[in-house]
Amino acid sequence: MLIGEVARRSGVSARMLRHYESLGLIRPSGRTGSGYREYSGEDIRRIFHIESLRSLGLPLREIGRALDDPGFTPSALVGNLIRQTRQRIAAETELLTRLRRIDAVEPAGWEDVLQAVAFLQALGSQSANTRQRAALSSVDEVPVPVEALVEAALSETEPNVAGALRWALARSGDGAGATALLADGLGSPVAAVRERAVRCLAEMTGGEAAARLREALAHPDVVVRGHAALALGTRGVTDAVPTLVDMIVRGRNDTDAADALSVLAAGDPATTERIATGLVDRLAHTSTDARVRLTQALADIPGATAARALVELSQDGDNAVALTAAYLLRLRETR
Repeated sequence: MLIGEVARRSGVSARMLRHYESLGLIRPSGRTGSGYREYSGEDIRRIFHIESLRSLGLPLREIGRALDDPGFTPSALVGNLIRQTRQRIAAETELLTRLRRIDAVEPAGWEDVLQAVAFLQALGSQSANTRQRAALSSVDEVPVPVEALVEAALSETEPNVAGALRWALARSGDGAGATALLADGLGSPVAAVRERAVRCLAEMTGGEAAARLREALAHPDVVVRGHAALALGTRGVTDAVPTLVDMIVRGRNDTDAADALSVLAAGDPATTERIATGLVDRLAHTSTDARVRLTQALADIPGATAARALVELSQDGDNAVALTAAYLLRLRETR
């Protein structure tokens, strides 16, 4: 079979067949009387073997070894190909992510593209100062790839940088679905990531962020519930009351929780009564420390229910609770 027919049947161009021959990968079995290359059936099979190994990414010289060395074992070579392919995929995936983020800011010109690239590089810097400067400059100076901001905020461990990233996210608005991305972070298996996500949501304004925080009140992670309740409480959302009371009982950010309850209690009388009742109901069957914290929280709640509870607690059989209540009653009388 002549080279043209081989090329037609195999799908390998005549030029590539000549290249294979120059590398010694194939050697036509014969020549015609006119000197043209003539390929046998065995030659054709070898060509198909070459093409099969090329499809795996093997270099041509390695293909020659694989076909000609009877003692050649493919395991090490295939293992290297797997490693190289994974590295290539990771690099291409990283590039695709970067391109998507630049595209998301809808650059008006190359200056915007270059600024976005510089921002992404700074955000991924090993220097905490560089990352912090990038976050602080992100809103006013460059188009913001919000997805990159969220990713950085969920992974940042340096407190000052984390604070700057939360500020940048709050200033950026909802952007490309920032609140949805942060809500995904609440489902992370890593506790630290969940906490970073809810703290970012707590600093964001708007109805979408508030809705996500309301959902977080039912989160199985007590830390997530606490941050959500504090944020909602300071915004006057009464759904946070049960979680805030529970925080006081547990002694987890109890001072902040009591402050949030006092803000909520300044609203309508029904809410004030609900808070006072919620605190009083938890006084039973709990530790002395928890009862002292609940008593302290009652001091900042107006109304008859809280006042009556403090009077009763001033006569409590637990001396620490009684002394705390008596002291708080005197402070209420001087206000």
